[in-house]
Amino acid sequence: MLGIKRLGLLAALVLVGFAPAAAAQAAVQPSQQDTQYLQAVHQVNLFEITAGDLAQQKGQNQGVKDLGARFKTDHTQLDQTVQQTASQLGVQLPSEPTADQQAVIDQLNNASGEEFDRLWVTSELAGHVQSIQATQTEISQGSEPSVVQLAQTALPTLQAHYDALVQLAEQMGIPVPQTSASGTPGPGGTTPAPGGTTGTPAPGGTTESPAPGGTFETPAPTQS
Repeated sequence: MLGIKRLGLLAALVLVGFAPAAAAQAAVQPSQQDTQYLQAVHQVNLFEITAGDLAQQKGQNQGVKDLGARFKTDHTQLDQTVQQTASQLGVQLPSEPTADQQAVIDQLNNASGEEFDRLWVTSELAGHVQSIQATQTEISQGSEPSVVQLAQTALPTLQAHYDALVQLAEQMGIPVPQTSASGTPGPGGTTPAPGGTTGTPAPGGTTESPAPGGTFETPAPTQS
């Protein structure tokens, strides 16, 4: 009789031991906001690595070449953290950039000389505007600590990239999206909507060009 009671107690302890583990595993499931941010920032990194290579190979302006190398290095390092975080959370990442991002890559491949430089800077400005906004959204609305921390780490780098792009654009006479006092894109600027097009003139004309990396598909704020 005593043995049966001990077995029952042991079984109860085993079940109690499993309960916290099961609860922890369930809690790891990231929200839609966190999942989509990881996927989007990974696609931005894929775009930036490719665009950075193109800037170094085809850039005529030394500033374009230098920023291309810097962006490639920074986004390669950022993507290592993105992939590690996604793996820990069981989030599947895309294997290629978005259609809009690929369209910009195709345009860059077909451009040369000053046209390439202006298109590269214009598309990078648009992409970094939206990357910063999406990262700020993750910081304020994300629920998974590791993803929010990733966004907090990425934000200063993205802002530094944007500041460097603004300086280069001003030197080259390229229109710059309006910004707030903090240096981040503010209301009323030429910021494209996700998946849309930029309002800044393309090299050699006024044709709108698709925004790279600016195709963050993070969910819009929900009404409570």
